[in-house]
Amino acid sequence: MKIKLLLSTIAIFLCMSASYASFPVKRATVNNIENSVSTDISEDEIAEAIPAASSGKDKWVAAALWFVLGGFAAHRWYIGSPWYWNVLYIITFGFFIVGHIIDIVQILTDSYPGL
Repeated sequence: MKIKLLLSTIAIFLCMSASYASFPVKRATVNNIENSVSTDISEDEIAEAIPAASSGKDKWVAAALWFVLGGFAAHRWYIGSPWYWNVLYIITFGFFIVGHIIDIVQILTDSYPGL
């Protein structure tokens, strides 16, 4: 029974790591947009217009990390929370589970600092 559980877990992790896009994706950056626009637009206006330019963090990746490795604060490391808060999060079991629930609500509503 233990071997079946171990093999199932390994198969799931292998499927998750192989589920990336198999085609090239070209992301828009602030430099590419500045070169193609002839009007005077500040970087702040560009960052507001294009969400990918303001932050490289995806809320769905953070939510997946919360679901799979939430006890190890993987979503917090991904988003860029200070290391000492992340260590405290791990030691206190997600701030006694309450912080764990608060994190997913903030991630899904885009109110988490760093997203």
